[in-house]
Amino acid sequence: MDLNAFFSDPRRRNIAILAALALISTVLAIFALNERAAEVAPKYTPQAFFPGFAGDLNKAAHIHIVSKKNGAFDVTFKPEKGWVLPGRSNYPASFEEVRKTLVGLAALQTIEPKTSRTDWFHYVDLDAPPKGNGVLITVSDDQNHTLASLIVGKSEDTDDASDFVDLFARKPNDSQSWLVKSPFQPQASQTDWMSKKVVDVDNSRIQEADIHPLSGPGYTVKRDKPSDTDFTLTPIPRGRVLADPGAPDDVANALAGFSFDDVEPSANFDFDTQSSRLVTRTFDGLIVSVDVIKQGGDYWARVFADAVPGKPEAAKEAHEINARAAGWAYKLPAYKGAQFLTSLDSLLKPVGKAKGSK
Repeated sequence: MDLNAFFSDPRRRNIAILAALALISTVLAIFALNERAAEVAPKYTPQAFFPGFAGDLNKAAHIHIVSKKNGAFDVTFKPEKGWVLPGRSNYPASFEEVRKTLVGLAALQTIEPKTSRTDWFHYVDLDAPPKGNGVLITVSDDQNHTLASLIVGKSEDTDDASDFVDLFARKPNDSQSWLVKSPFQPQASQTDWMSKKVVDVDNSRIQEADIHPLSGPGYTVKRDKPSDTDFTLTPIPRGRVLADPGAPDDVANALAGFSFDDVEPSANFDFDTQSSRLVTRTFDGLIVSVDVIKQGGDYWARVFADAVPGKPEAAKEAHEINARAAGWAYKLPAYKGAQFLTSLDSLLKPVGKAKGSK
């Protein structure tokens, strides 16, 4: 085999890593089970829940997940993009979640057989979704041939000190259920499968933030050096004072801890005329602009980055942010959306309150 050609293919390289991790997880699972088996009776010999699946990891191209609460969605491998979520306009999927799921399925080990009575399945959440409370996970290849499929139910308390969990599981067309040892907890929400890496700026780097609201006056919060505890506000309107010395800090740190709950193409929103903008500048030359629009009760954000001339590291970081964020709008948690849309007036004591008054 031409190893250089093999590892130059990103999919093959990634799957090779998955296969190696699956082997390690399987060995660890068997070791943990053998330790447990030595302590309980009657004896049961652990077995792979999906014999041979570890050898098929390089064929995995499609993951289908169904649950009563979250409905059905797919995670698909596209050679030109990697793992994506077709139901979210091919937004990038979390490779960590893909890796954890595929390796986890390959490493599943049976602990002991459980009920085969279908009328008892609902007690352990093994009724098939979407009507039942079980979570269906099906992995198939690019020809839609099923490689592994199971319904996962409740977890069971265990004294096992390892990171493995005990789950009730069964194969969709099999009435025999099992207690299995798993190195992962299946995620049934599409949100949990989204790649969450967009922008990561620690608040220690932030020098200033310029706020350009859709309506009302703009303002700036800034500090002179990273060791300064509080940010200062400018301009402060004549006759007004800060509500609290730390009031500007929340605005300055709005970009820190950036998180989101959902995504849509940014073209679905009128960011050009209906949004407010917060521009964050760091001491090391990175500039990140976030446009935020409130639609109904939801906050949506568009992100893009730039760098101060002569700052190559900042320019590289800006390029990486734009590569991830271009074309996407992110649904912000309500608290984070409100943080980006903080008005100048909300940072000041109400009109008529004398300086130092309560």
